[in-house]
Amino acid sequence: MASRSYFYVGGRYEDSVSSKCSYSGRVMTGQMYVEKIVPQSGSWGQPAKQQYPIVFMTGGSQTATNWLNTPDGRAGWASYFLSKGYIVYLVDQPQRGRSPWVPTDGTVSITNVTFVQNFFTSGQKAKLWPQAHLHTQWPGSGEPGDSSFDAFYAGEIQQQTNSTKVAENNINAFVALLDLIGDAILISHSQAGPHGWGVGDRRPDNVKAIIALEPEGPPFENQIIGGGPARPYGLTTLPLTYSPAVKNPALDFKTERVKAKSKDVSDCVLQKEPARKLVNLSKFPVLLYVTEASYHAYYDHCTLAYMQQAGMDVDYLKLPEVGIMGNAHFSFMEKNNMQIAPLLDAWIRKVVRE
Repeated sequence: MASRSYFYVGGRYEDSVSSKCSYSGRVMTGQMYVEKIVPQSGSWGQPAKQQYPIVFMTGGSQTATNWLNTPDGRAGWASYFLSKGYIVYLVDQPQRGRSPWVPTDGTVSITNVTFVQNFFTSGQKAKLWPQAHLHTQWPGSGEPGDSSFDAFYAGEIQQQTNSTKVAENNINAFVALLDLIGDAILISHSQAGPHGWGVGDRRPDNVKAIIALEPEGPPFENQIIGGGPARPYGLTTLPLTYSPAVKNPALDFKTERVKAKSKDVSDCVLQKEPARKLVNLSKFPVLLYVTEASYHAYYDHCTLAYMQQAGMDVDYLKLPEVGIMGNAHFSFMEKNNMQIAPLLDAWIRKVVRE
């Protein structure tokens, strides 16, 4: 690191009225905290080694600390990409962490210990999906009382419960960030995946590439965590630019359920052909990334099929197919995180043209 700074983007002024608190009056809501870290190759007015910065988009109930280091104190991916000459931007999603939440603007919730254990840190014990037993890479037991688990869960933070408000706030803030800094590479994780699609749809000329680490999915429905209809625009809750245009997703999309080829993976809800195309999201390369033992291993093939059907330029990185085994949903914090990061750097260098 050569320099570190912070600023806020997005946000809007609103009148807040509360009979229980003393802050009634004009307030700002929806703003996003952004931390900029410049590598030594970009110090003292010299350009960074890499032309385009990386914007890390943190997933649900987490903050920018995800990328700084691991729960057991090892270096995180921010350090790795800094060492390769990238400027990095780390953010706390609007209404989370250092991005203020106005208590009259919706409600917030927090994730309990059992959920974090079952889906992130010790899924091999709960075995809620077929691949869960393969999880070996979490640093520690993955249970309360273990220092790595306690450090991770201590950073589990509140988040807005209204998914539409979450999407609107995030996309508006990330668009404001790109309008300020210019072209960038996005690395999104989990719940932030749809935010990446929304930003790419609105600013396709500024997004040079997206690496989607197990983005929220699959298309049109929930699997494993919950069930039932979701993401009415396929990849997102909010509208995306399709051709032909989608005005009413409930009427305009014609879908079909494609049966799974194995009992270890889910069926997929895809468009009937001819499929509508995601015209803006096809303007830059995407890397869809899935680990061996995550719950996403059960259904991310559906997200891939949908992207391909919609005309996106997408590569698929399944870690076990390149010999990286045992990871779950927070792979960038797990024991072999620095075995994975070079693969992403290599992909960026291959597909992004300066």
